[in-house]
Amino acid sequence: MRTLKDFNAAGKRVLVRVDFNVPIKEGRVRDETRVKAAIPTLKHLLEQGATLVLFSHLGRPRGGYERDSSLEPVAPILEKHLGKPVAFIGGSAELTPASDATLQKVKAASAGSVILLDNVRFEAGEEKNDDTLSQQFARLGEAFVLDAFGSAHRAHASVTGVTRYRPSYAGFLMEKEVSSIGKVLHQPEKPYWVVLGGAKVSDKIGVIENLLPRVTGMVIGGAMAFTFIKAQGGRVGRSLVEDDKLDLARDLLQKAADLGVRLLLPTDVLAAQKIEAGTPSRIMPANAIEAEWMGLDIGPDSARAFADALQGAKTVLWNGPMGVFEVDDFARGTLAVGEAIARLQGAFTVIGGGDSVAAANKLGLADEFSHVSTGGGASLELLELGSLPGIEALS
Repeated sequence: MRTLKDFNAAGKRVLVRVDFNVPIKEGRVRDETRVKAAIPTLKHLLEQGATLVLFSHLGRPRGGYERDSSLEPVAPILEKHLGKPVAFIGGSAELTPASDATLQKVKAASAGSVILLDNVRFEAGEEKNDDTLSQQFARLGEAFVLDAFGSAHRAHASVTGVTRYRPSYAGFLMEKEVSSIGKVLHQPEKPYWVVLGGAKVSDKIGVIENLLPRVTGMVIGGAMAFTFIKAQGGRVGRSLVEDDKLDLARDLLQKAADLGVRLLLPTDVLAAQKIEAGTPSRIMPANAIEAEWMGLDIGPDSARAFADALQGAKTVLWNGPMGVFEVDDFARGTLAVGEAIARLQGAFTVIGGGDSVAAANKLGLADEFSHVSTGGGASLELLELGSLPGIEALS
């Protein structure tokens, strides 16, 4: 990829695609992680003497301007972290990112200023990678920097389309994400373990198949483990299972055996009849869960076995919690495995985005990892395919 090392931003108006797709409730940003992640790139460009025009998507608006999907609440948060005024252009149907009115305001901005535009998904052609819209975005700046790794798996107008019309470079966050995930994909130091959790096997089929030949071992927890356990003949009660993926699970278990890869599944679970705090729960064998019960976390024996297996690992990738970590009663397994990874000495440890990041933040572990990805879907696609549309567009 072309990076900021290849670019002198002095005196230029630079269009920067950031990932400010942050949770907003009652007009307030509830998690500033993605805003903070963009700051090193923005400060670097400002120090070089650039004028910045920032744009991002937020949520999934149904079409056209929607107040609840506006990026306006992000402006004061960005201002706080940059230590510099931020001008927001948006907040109405007339001031969408590609409008002529927005362009005129951008052109009138003083040199060295920071401008935040409104949600790119207010434009109908954004997700269609419309060429006319790409050109309208391109006229907002003289160069383009892609620093939205969380959107780099989308061939959208604001991600890849604009690169056809302006010199384009990867920001520091984009560069770090690609480098870190590339390391666990192509140059992992062994022993190399992958820890996967979450709800569905189907979400991670490609990742499992691509990584199995590369790893020393793989831990599978979370609800996705029950598809594998049922495929082995286990009884899983009302636990979440993808019955249409049972044959696939058997094939993956056989592939791991053929490759000599250790594939660990839970041997015990914390089960309950409802996903609620305070509901009665019991430890049960993972392959003999009673009919009206469902596994909602790995059990203590599984947590110890998983932690023991990870000892001595030199590379660990973690993607997905071990249970319903959002409910404190079912977060112990995720905490135990997360702590085991965080405590590894001399290991390169990566959280691959998504719910794993939320779990690590909730448990206070995020700072203990070598790299915490900002893009769940992008991380998974990069691990599966080895590249992304955003990477290709900058190559």
